[in-house]
Amino acid sequence: MSQSSSATKIDHLDAVVVGAGFAGLYMLHRFKQLGLRARILEAGGGVGGTWYWNRYPGARCDIPSLQYSYQFSSELEQEWEWKERYAPQPEIMAYAKHVVERFELGPDIQFNTRVAAAHFNEDNSRWSVTTEAGDVISARFCVMATGCLSSANDPEFPGRESFTGDWYHTGRWPHGGVDFSGQRVAVIGTGSSAIQSIPIIAAQADQLTVFQRTPNFSVPAHNRPQDLQEEAEVKKNYRAFRANGRAQPIGWDTAGNERTAEEHTPDEIRTECERRWEMGGLYFYGTFADLLVGKEANDIVAEFVRGKIRERVKDPQLADALSPDTIFGCKRVCADTGYFETYNRSNVTLVDIAQSGIEEITTHGVRADGKEYAVDAIVTATGFDAMTGSLDRIDIQGKGGLKLKDKWHAGPRTYLGLTTAGFPNFFIISGPGSPSVLTNMITSIEQHVEFVADCVAWLRDQELASIDASIEAEDDWVDHVNEVAGETLLLGCNSWYLGANVPGKPRVFMPYLGFPEYVEKCDTVVKNAYEGFQTA
Repeated sequence: MSQSSSATKIDHLDAVVVGAGFAGLYMLHRFKQLGLRARILEAGGGVGGTWYWNRYPGARCDIPSLQYSYQFSSELEQEWEWKERYAPQPEIMAYAKHVVERFELGPDIQFNTRVAAAHFNEDNSRWSVTTEAGDVISARFCVMATGCLSSANDPEFPGRESFTGDWYHTGRWPHGGVDFSGQRVAVIGTGSSAIQSIPIIAAQADQLTVFQRTPNFSVPAHNRPQDLQEEAEVKKNYRAFRANGRAQPIGWDTAGNERTAEEHTPDEIRTECERRWEMGGLYFYGTFADLLVGKEANDIVAEFVRGKIRERVKDPQLADALSPDTIFGCKRVCADTGYFETYNRSNVTLVDIAQSGIEEITTHGVRADGKEYAVDAIVTATGFDAMTGSLDRIDIQGKGGLKLKDKWHAGPRTYLGLTTAGFPNFFIISGPGSPSVLTNMITSIEQHVEFVADCVAWLRDQELASIDASIEAEDDWVDHVNEVAGETLLLGCNSWYLGANVPGKPRVFMPYLGFPEYVEKCDTVVKNAYEGFQTA
């Protein structure tokens, strides 16, 4: 695979793709199928996107492997054999590398190349993409496949520079791994990466102190080796299996219950909740048809899970502290392996920082709630500047020199979550205003990539130079996304869906709930000759 060069150069391509995660890889594949000269620019040293960076202990997907995988190639589906029900980070990386080799994508991926700027030239309707090394690529199309969860959120705690121990962020984990044996470790945060890593760190460290601002709902993943008979049955009719998943609101088959909570008797409710607990993971989203829109149904599930936390944590006060009082699902539900049981260990301490926050990082530890906790290492599991963070870090300028960051200063605005007015021939894969993080990401990614590829092919067939969303279509879409969110319970807590985990970030609900409805709207736009777009 090609590497970045220190010498300044200008390359002329048909398309440039930023990011070599699952979105970038498939986008490159589709562009190559169209006969376009395309290249991926990737900041990291390998493919995999978020899975390249997130190597923290216990990192694993929360969607079953047989569903968290590409659908575009029947041959790929049949030949790849998953080892675990929920694939761990190394297995997902191996899969990504296999895809690169199988579809001969390597020669068109440029690693260790961070993009600094992307500017649109109105004179020739081309994008100039500049790397931090100073190299420039001129391309007709610019596709941002930078990912929803790729820009680490690293809070500037007071006194951080004074700490003399080791410091890690779960989103930038050392590729060689970390051994915490014999150490006193602090983990700041109790989101998904913390919930996956804390049991493993606790088993290594002499002492683990967890600093929690808000507790999260988590259910057992029930991970296990992949059942070969189950895999063989799925592969017999993968097409129907995938179609069923795409027909679900979150883009994968949760074996959803079509009945509402009120259509069940109390005994049936308990039986269904217990069944979901045994299924594990995000299958809980399918408990009742009205889970995310009916407060009564949501309260039932939330209290059921709180009851399970109380069963697993021996100390009642500790169990209460670990039990969320928010809407079930207003933050992405976590899937764990022994998370709550970890707090029964004598070497694990939970510190509630809901009121005080982290007051200060000292030379030898963390100060919170008026007390200093001495530690040898700090792990920040503080998540990501989701959906817009990676774009904000690039100087993106559209027509008239309009900066994307300025346009989005009050919150991101897109049409279909794929484009933004004033930025012609510029596409965002799984951007704000698309289903993205409320779905099986690979399913959403494929739909987006196929929309972009078909659009580019249509422009070529129509002999058109550029396409850009209209302001009117964008305004209508933003209103529609907000309206859909307002009809659900998803606005019921301060989540990263709203950017609430990043100080100063506008509070705007970014994803779109309802994958099948979204796809239908995209298909209608295409059927009506790209309705809502302007071409030249």
